[in-house]
Amino acid sequence: MNYTYTTKGTCSRLINISVDNGVIEDVSFVGGCNGNLQGISRLVKGMKVDEAISRLEGIKCGAKSTSCPDQLAQALKSIR
Repeated sequence: MNYTYTTKGTCSRLINISVDNGVIEDVSFVGGCNGNLQGISRLVKGMKVDEAISRLEGIKCGAKSTSCPDQLAQALKSIR
């Protein structure tokens, strides 16, 4: 299934996610730090949703209370 998540508190604006049987097939971010977000997207491809959530949730960006990886975890939590 394909999902679009509107981020909160980050430079990226949207996260597009494709998940099949609890496994992440694809992730793409709209906005944000292109190189870093491509890296995150490639690292989580093929990973189980729960594993990605446990690794990414709670990461902060500078003084912000969230980050793009944390927002990806929140998006995954909302669709599992």
